[in-house]
Amino acid sequence: MFSKLNVIDDRDAVSITIDGHDVLCRDGDTVAAVVMLHAARPYRHSILSGSARAPFCMMGICFECLIEIDGVANQQGCLRRVEPGMRIRRQVGIATASSERKPQL
Repeated sequence: MFSKLNVIDDRDAVSITIDGHDVLCRDGDTVAAVVMLHAARPYRHSILSGSARAPFCMMGICFECLIEIDGVANQQGCLRRVEPGMRIRRQVGIATASSERKPQL
């Protein structure tokens, strides 16, 4: 199981939401790390088999960390740092076009 080391951490607290639940984390944490720490369910599910999946490499190579951030699907959670007010939603199955941000003209 994923757990955080018990160390003194003087970084600022950041408030975000994961699947509609308010979560406090630390400035500089990655989205993938925060979701794994605060979510009791699997990080996401495979689009083919429905099996539970979780980030593997934590450096942007495996794409197992895909997640919706602020309404934009298929973001690599391991490469994104949390930001105050960020809205994170785990992806189950294939992301739909309605959850993707429309291009700015």
